[in-house]
Amino acid sequence: MMRSYLDHNATTPLRDEARAAMIAAMEVVGNPSSVHGEGRHAKSIVESARSDIASAFGADGADVIFTSSATESAALALRGRDLHSGDIEHDAVGAWVQNDLAVDADGLVQVIDPTVTTLQSANSETGVVQTLPQGLAVSDMTQAFGKLPVAFNWTGATMALISAHKLGGPKGIGALVVKRGTDVPAQLLGGGQEMGRRAGTENVIGAAGFAAAAKAAVRDLADGAWERVAHLRDLLEDTLEAEAKDSVIVGKAAPRLPNTTCIATTGWKGETQVMQMDLAGYAISAGSACSSGKVRASRVLKAMGYDEATAAGAIRISLGPETTEQEVLGFAEKWLTQMRKHHARAARAIA
Repeated sequence: MMRSYLDHNATTPLRDEARAAMIAAMEVVGNPSSVHGEGRHAKSIVESARSDIASAFGADGADVIFTSSATESAALALRGRDLHSGDIEHDAVGAWVQNDLAVDADGLVQVIDPTVTTLQSANSETGVVQTLPQGLAVSDMTQAFGKLPVAFNWTGATMALISAHKLGGPKGIGALVVKRGTDVPAQLLGGGQEMGRRAGTENVIGAAGFAAAAKAAVRDLADGAWERVAHLRDLLEDTLEAEAKDSVIVGKAAPRLPNTTCIATTGWKGETQVMQMDLAGYAISAGSACSSGKVRASRVLKAMGYDEATAAGAIRISLGPETTEQEVLGFAEKWLTQMRKHHARAARAIA
């Protein structure tokens, strides 16, 4: 069976440019903290990657602190700070803040004081894009970087979280981008790496792959790759909506990522849909990858005002630049077939 990968918000295929950069970095033996030639060579790879990522992210003049993931970046940025958010943030952020800001039916957060707020740039489940106010304390820009024309310096945010594997880089490396001069106490102690903010030998191979992927992602964005993806997303939604009258496209009235469709069907469990589509050859999800496997209604949809049964019936389809029209229409056909079967079972249960 041919399989189609439609879960790009969970993780993306490794780009050829990232793979090549990582293979080259594997040949470098030195520790970046060593002062000999081999060490300086490794250090130069890390610093070149840091500069390339800053440039791709529009963060020239800011500090790029390498971490193991956006989750670690969130802990580094948020631990010990009294910040607020709406209850739509990724769990890695929501665990550290007060989730007490109002969220409207379109998934947009009502920010009161940006200086004590963390606000994601785009939601991983719904694709809804927020307007980031100037002076924002922290923004999770993991999903937007590489898919939208974003720049850290435009936002006026003090800190931002990004991750390599969301834009074609390797898993296991992320970064916290910090406005220069911001106090960021280290959480991992024992060395002076990353400007004294994150101890531990640098992931030279991961940094090289991250930088190569970031540069390629920005190039694809400029070349219009995501405009084609947005066309496929719209084709998918039009095809589903033509028949799925009892389903709702979540966040459709708000600005969204060009690749993300969240569709909710009351009474049809998202986990069931994921399994059915997996058996049909399509990889999708029932929400954030870090929450998958937990049988519960989407916290994000509930914050938007959806009831338990509808929130529990949501799935996410997230496309990539390699996705084809054939894959999109094939998915729609298989999903609609399963939807008809679901409604037939529900009708028999009532009769």
